[in-house]
Amino acid sequence: MYFFLSNLSFVDICFTSTTIPKLLVNIQIQSKDISYIGCLIQVYFFTVFIGMDNFLLTVMAYDRYMAICHPLHYMVIMNPSLCGLLVLLCWFIMFWNSLVHILLMKRLTFCAGTEIPHFFCELAQVLKVACSDTLINHISLYLGTVLLGLIPLTGILYSYSQIVSSLMRMSSARGKYKAFSTCGSHLSVVSLFYGTGLWVYLILL
Repeated sequence: MYFFLSNLSFVDICFTSTTIPKLLVNIQIQSKDISYIGCLIQVYFFTVFIGMDNFLLTVMAYDRYMAICHPLHYMVIMNPSLCGLLVLLCWFIMFWNSLVHILLMKRLTFCAGTEIPHFFCELAQVLKVACSDTLINHISLYLGTVLLGLIPLTGILYSYSQIVSSLMRMSSARGKYKAFSTCGSHLSVVSLFYGTGLWVYLILL
C-alpha cells in the first residue's frame, strides 16, 4: 500500500509541476504566450500524469480488495515484484498513449497567433483551435478516454463492490470498522478525482 501511495504522491507532484511553473512565469512577465514545442510538452506530460493518477487509484483499489477479501493470500499475491510490475505497466501504457496523441497533433496545422481558451495546453482545448481536420485526433481522444478512463473506473467499482460484500458478511463490528478505515481515505480520493473530472469535462465543457 505504501509503495503505491509513494508513487501516487510522486505523480501528483509531477502533475502540478507540468503546468504551474509556466503559469507563474506568465503571471510574472504579464504574458500568456507559450511556444508550440512548450505546448506539446505540456500536453504530453499532462496526459501521462492524469492517466497515471487514474491507473494508480485502480491498482490501489485492487490492493485494498486483496487485503480485505483475501487477507491470507495478500502477502503472497501482492508481493513487491507484482507491485513494481503493475506500476511499470501503468507508466508504459500512459507513455505510449500520450505519444500517440502527440504524433497525431504533429500532423495538424495551427494559425499564427492562435489563442487557447484555457490557462494551459490541454489536449481537448488545443484540438479546438487547430486549422486542419481533427477527426482522427478526436477519435483517438474519445477512444483513449473510454478505454483508459472507464475500464479503470469499472475496476475500482468492482473492487469496492467485493469489499462491501465482504464487510456485510463480517460479524465483528470492530473488524468492519478496521476494514473500512483502511480504504476510506482511498475512496475519498477516488470520489474527488472522478467527481471533479466529470464536472469539468462533462458539464463545464
